[in-house]
Amino acid sequence: MFRQVSSHPDFVSLEHEVLKFWEDRQCFEKLRRARAAEAAEVTEGAKEAEAGRLFSFIDGPITANNPMGVHHAWGRTYKDIYQRYKAMQGYHQRYQNGFDCQGLWVEVEVEKSLKLNSKRDIREYGLARFVGACRERVLKFAAIQTAQSKRLGQWMDWDNSYYTMADDNMEHIWYFLHRCHEKGWLYRDQRVMPWCIRCGTSLSQHELLDSYKEVEHDTVFVALPLTDAPDTHLLVWTTTPWTLPANVAVAVHPEAAYVQIEQDGKSYILAAEALSKLTAAPYHISAEFSGSALLGKAYIAPFADLPVQKQLKQAHTIIAWSEVDPAEGTGLVHIAPGCGAEDHELGQRFHLPRLCPIDEDGVFVAGYGSLTGVNVKEAKGLLLAQMQQAGVLYKTEKLLHRYPHCWRCGEELVFRLEDEWFISAEEIRPHLIKAAASVTWLPDFAGKMMQDWLTNMGDWCISRKRFWGLPLPFYPCTCGHLTVVKSGAELEQLSGRQLQENRLHRPWIDEITITCPSCGQRVKRISEVGDCWLDAGVVPYSTLRYLSDRQYWQKWFPADLVVEMREQIRLWFYSMLFMSVTLEGCAPYRRVMIYEKVHDEHGRPMHKSWGNAIWFDEAVERMGADVMRWIYASHSPTITLNFGYRLADEVRRKLLTLWHVYSFFTTYANIDGWQPAVDEKGRLETGFREKRAVGGHGDVPLLDRWLEARRRQYFQAVRKSMDAFDVQAAMREHESFLDDLSNWYVRRSRRRFWKNENDADKESAYETLYQALLTMLHLLAPILPFITEHMYQNLVRSMAPGEPESIHLCRLPEDETNTGTASAADAGEMLLEQMKAVREVVNLGLAARNRARIRIRQPLPRLAVSGVDSLSHDPELIQLVQEELNVKEVQVLPAAELSAMLTGEAPPWIVERIADICVALDPTLTPQLVREGWARDLVRHIQQQRKESGLSITERICLTIAGDEKLAGAVEEHGEYIKRETLAEYLRWDGKSEGLSELKSQAAKQVSIGGLKAIVTMERL
Repeated sequence: MFRQVSSHPDFVSLEHEVLKFWEDRQCFEKLRRARAAEAAEVTEGAKEAEAGRLFSFIDGPITANNPMGVHHAWGRTYKDIYQRYKAMQGYHQRYQNGFDCQGLWVEVEVEKSLKLNSKRDIREYGLARFVGACRERVLKFAAIQTAQSKRLGQWMDWDNSYYTMADDNMEHIWYFLHRCHEKGWLYRDQRVMPWCIRCGTSLSQHELLDSYKEVEHDTVFVALPLTDAPDTHLLVWTTTPWTLPANVAVAVHPEAAYVQIEQDGKSYILAAEALSKLTAAPYHISAEFSGSALLGKAYIAPFADLPVQKQLKQAHTIIAWSEVDPAEGTGLVHIAPGCGAEDHELGQRFHLPRLCPIDEDGVFVAGYGSLTGVNVKEAKGLLLAQMQQAGVLYKTEKLLHRYPHCWRCGEELVFRLEDEWFISAEEIRPHLIKAAASVTWLPDFAGKMMQDWLTNMGDWCISRKRFWGLPLPFYPCTCGHLTVVKSGAELEQLSGRQLQENRLHRPWIDEITITCPSCGQRVKRISEVGDCWLDAGVVPYSTLRYLSDRQYWQKWFPADLVVEMREQIRLWFYSMLFMSVTLEGCAPYRRVMIYEKVHDEHGRPMHKSWGNAIWFDEAVERMGADVMRWIYASHSPTITLNFGYRLADEVRRKLLTLWHVYSFFTTYANIDGWQPAVDEKGRLETGFREKRAVGGHGDVPLLDRWLEARRRQYFQAVRKSMDAFDVQAAMREHESFLDDLSNWYVRRSRRRFWKNENDADKESAYETLYQALLTMLHLLAPILPFITEHMYQNLVRSMAPGEPESIHLCRLPEDETNTGTASAADAGEMLLEQMKAVREVVNLGLAARNRARIRIRQPLPRLAVSGVDSLSHDPELIQLVQEELNVKEVQVLPAAELSAMLTGEAPPWIVERIADICVALDPTLTPQLVREGWARDLVRHIQQQRKESGLSITERICLTIAGDEKLAGAVEEHGEYIKRETLAEYLRWDGKSEGLSELKSQAAKQVSIGGLKAIVTMERL
């Protein structure tokens, strides 16, 4: 017998039981060994065949810095689903998880935990201690995330996870940087960079794009007098007042219209389109001219008395810039080449001086008078006061705009001039574009986004002025020679020192000097560390042993699949592509899948401070991992997921539908003692599937033939979707088939399982439903690993101990389109179309009943239908329509004949249409039909009473019914029907009127039947 199945499952407890089962039985280890052995069975000369049995997945490393969130679980669910599916197809895989270890995300959290607030604090704390704390944090949260991922059901080789902080990973990056240097792409330059003054480092272009937030700033309008006409002022606007002390020029659009206006006794010059920006005081226009008329005019800077301004050897003048928007601000743009990227570019074109007023901590440097030593965040009041005193402040204004912030600590960024290291992108750009075009992008628009990024990206800024990260292996000598060390071995050779393991990090590597190959001097390494996307970008090489085992690398490269969030297009996917094209001239992946962000159920981003964040541990123990995985798998990866417990409740109801079909099957199979056929090896016999072959079906019942055809269709549709890495489409197939199975097949077949006779019809029903459940379990196993394992152990292993120990050790069944004959397949397709027509007719009939407000338990005389000629010659299909709609007669007519009938006098037909199908329902009620409806209502009430009394589905009862005498006819005419449906051995009508006023037994219940009162007394036999 099958184990008894509860009708009220505890899915969370079930999942913990399955986790223990997997661990105790070492199921994952057995899977890996089995698939590896299968892959190794090929002959030495069949390398192509071996490659065909491999599926190479490269995991985007999760940052080991905090516990997992529900957004992490979305991506990890995708990864696990596709790896499980490929395993069930027989593919051997590496299953290597990755942890991202270095960079600001870790440093900032460690600073918080140690109550450090700046780089100065870190140096005082001790760099070695700080780096050690970073490593400890990574290892701590790597262990936590491993446990959480296991709880999600993710199978990986957790003991073989890669860590980007490992020396081997860093040496592969060194090798890449060495190759860039050989190609002439590596250079150092002084540029204006986005800079976080809290973290004390620059950010690269690809880190900046998603860092903009909407904030309100004070903008200022300053009036700068012309040198040769001090009473005439340039009206200049800026959103960053702190940069005004570094002003060296003003830009105008040479072709735009400008005006000189007179206001409050002063003259101001601004763009004609910007007149609305003036104060409310009256003014009049005294002159009009183009921007070109202003070019070359000198003016007095807003902070001309500062020492750094006095040292400038050239006058402040007006320059031309076609990017000036005459309608933005005043149409005159303040230019500070040391404080803005565009300003810097413009400054190079016009050979303007570059002033950088602040240091890496955001503090004004020497030469800026009373501003020196003041933090830029605290300088606004002082700046405004000085400009007010100097008479150059025209007005201030609030502005709500988008401004970049540090992606890690959240501080507003500034732009400052800094020496950084770059990799030139110009030579490699066309090769990157070509390589990206060879990749399958899921969805397609991801590929277009990558192409746009590659077309417009700048050079890669790879240096960071931080501590916990890849030490850039650059040793610049005063003789002008730059040594880029390509490996630890080369560093040992050049330094004459032996390296210790895990000592490539700062501060230990800072102590190592090398001998310059050009002049023989001892040279120190630069202090910078690398962009963290170098760490992750090299993993298609470092994790596949590119430098130590090229044959192994060739076996697993490129990746068949990588999966990460959309933002990784310009981050991880880009860095991998850049590094791979540099090293091997090709993309490191064949297929890339992206997905969107996770918000709360109201569509808001989740934030701890808002109180709407849902942590993984909370979610998985409240809703269960299978429910979470169903949510993720069924959602479109192109749309933000609004995650919450209401959505989980909806999914749980769907999961319960599957459970209830499973419970229904095992309950009745145990009652009847039904078991699947098992061969002498303890394996399931599958011969009965051939008996279900749709062509030449013999005595196989219609519903069974239909479900078998539907099962095959479902199998192929899911396989097709999963082969295309479209699990959302597969989930639509799962939900559709589950609906067909539960709401059509099982519901239509209930009486076949209920009846006492164990005849061929019941045997066929058991075999058909069993096979459908097994197919669902196998196809759902990669998506819902817990519930499918539980069901498999009961439905399969308890009956057939020779079957694989776990469902996840099973191979998916072979392609079933070739099972049976061509005529059988054609017959199956025809039957599916016929059943589809039946259900469309039923839906229209139900709509007609609803419009007539006649309940489904009330029989009606007839239904006429047109547009479904395929049903006219099949009495079984007609019978389905009759039973579903509870009508005595179904007529299938040509459309013209039905139309003519509807124009007749009577009855008052209720008509519904869809496409070519038309149904007409006769709502006429005779006394006989009304009594039959009452009998059906009685059955429903008795069934509910059985359930409330806790009766099992096999217990028999005695019934006594008392009530209005009008009900007597219903009980008398349909007594056998009532007894059969309610498992009543005896049924007695007791029409005593006093029974209506007092319930004399606890087994009695008063009900309303068609507005008539009745008392039903039910007793166990």
